[in-house]
Amino acid sequence: MSFLRPCALYKSLITFPSLRWMPCQSWGFLRWPGLDGFFRFLVIALLWTTFSEIRFIPSSSMYPTLRVGDRIIVEKASYFFRSPAINEIVTFRAPEQEPGFGKDVVFIKRVVAKAGDSVQVHHGSLYVNGIAQQENFIAGRPSYISDLTYVPDGHVYVLGDNRNNSYDSHNWGPLPVENIVGRYVTCCYRPSDHRPAASSGMM
Repeated sequence: MSFLRPCALYKSLITFPSLRWMPCQSWGFLRWPGLDGFFRFLVIALLWTTFSEIRFIPSSSMYPTLRVGDRIIVEKASYFFRSPAINEIVTFRAPEQEPGFGKDVVFIKRVVAKAGDSVQVHHGSLYVNGIAQQENFIAGRPSYISDLTYVPDGHVYVLGDNRNNSYDSHNWGPLPVENIVGRYVTCCYRPSDHRPAASSGMM
């Protein structure tokens, strides 16, 4: 017994003379995909779950680039082949020296300096190797002052675009590259309310 028997309407249509010329007369495009199609879908699904993910933005630490409620696509393949680049936005797990954060807590910040660079924030600007950086993507000039920090090998320095409302390298220092989960690709959904929202957890 077949679960997909042709209905009476289908039988009348294919026997109607004026419809016999139609190239889709066999209605083959309605058939269930074969085993090959299923395996293709399975491979695509496995690749997607292995090398990418969709994340939710819970705080305003990356405002105005990313806003509370945004859904973003993160890819996890690039950093198997290369190091993070300056100005890339990355997701990562909290450094081990930071108590109170579980292993599933993921942060998102922007890479502002790499290994070998010296970093300092003062007079409302970010200085990398003594040069003030032109940053037209931040929410406002930072009001804090940070110590001069050297970024060691295997580390990067990350800051949130909302400099005065972000828990980042100016609090706990350079980030080990091994903590990085992936690279921000694009925002795939943004709520209609675009106002920034305060959050108790600055991630």
